[in-house]
Amino acid sequence: MSAPQVRPFHRDDRDQLTELVNTHVAAVVPGLSLSVNTVLSAMTRQPDEFITDAWVAERATLVAEQHGHVVAAAHLLRHRADPEVGEAYRNAGSIDWFVCHPPASFRPDTGQAADLLMAACLARLARWDVRVRYADGSLPAPAVYGLPRPWPHIRAAYERAGFRHTGDTEVLLIAEVADLPPAAPLPGVRADRTVGECGTRFTARSDTRVLGFIEIDTTLDRPERHARGGGLADIGNLHLAHPVAGLETWLLARAAHWLRLSGVRTLLAYESSDATEAIRRLTSAGFHELTRTDRGWEHRPAG
Repeated sequence: MSAPQVRPFHRDDRDQLTELVNTHVAAVVPGLSLSVNTVLSAMTRQPDEFITDAWVAERATLVAEQHGHVVAAAHLLRHRADPEVGEAYRNAGSIDWFVCHPPASFRPDTGQAADLLMAACLARLARWDVRVRYADGSLPAPAVYGLPRPWPHIRAAYERAGFRHTGDTEVLLIAEVADLPPAAPLPGVRADRTVGECGTRFTARSDTRVLGFIEIDTTLDRPERHARGGGLADIGNLHLAHPVAGLETWLLARAAHWLRLSGVRTLLAYESSDATEAIRRLTSAGFHELTRTDRGWEHRPAG
């Protein structure tokens, strides 16, 4: 069999690339897939990252092709070196995402394609002469960032190339809205619904005192994304200002009622793996662990 060939992305690759990306997305978030337009748009601009995206000076997408088929792909970023750029990003290069078919007994050359593509990525970062080299798995889909545990073949490719996990680990949780607590009164507490920083905010108030709030983002299931299992939302913020018994459950119930009216079936939440009490409370309210993702990878080859 002919060896894989690494080359720049061509527009004719868009359908095969999107299929490869969706294979990885579907292993993290059930029922979610991306359109070709979403994948292509994210390769030129990341509007959700309105701060860090403005710091990007150069982007490159590489693919590994074999027998006319895209078997691996990677998207790279080079950040500017001027003082306006955040210190951690200043003159930094990163593999924003890296996808490839996992090794299989009938495709023993798949690992070769991943390693050839990784070598090309490192060569591009070297030509950019960046100060530091990062890696991630930030596909343009909700809850797909860091290095999700369902991607052991990507982790293996990163580690073979000398990338090491230097950041934290986050737990991704999921709940069916139907399983969330039903709305019940909390004496002396009312809810106000307003626009929040990360979605629709439900604020718990007692007289003029703010007790806490929850924000839910129902824009994850945008038209250019397709959630086959129904609407998708996530908890953007959940803050308790005062330790009122049952307040967190009360806020979740208010949010759940709104999600049902919105036709949303699935709710995501995110917590640090160290936040054991917060995870316990969410699981007791109807959530369960979807997966874990390891954030922060840096190129630190041995020796």
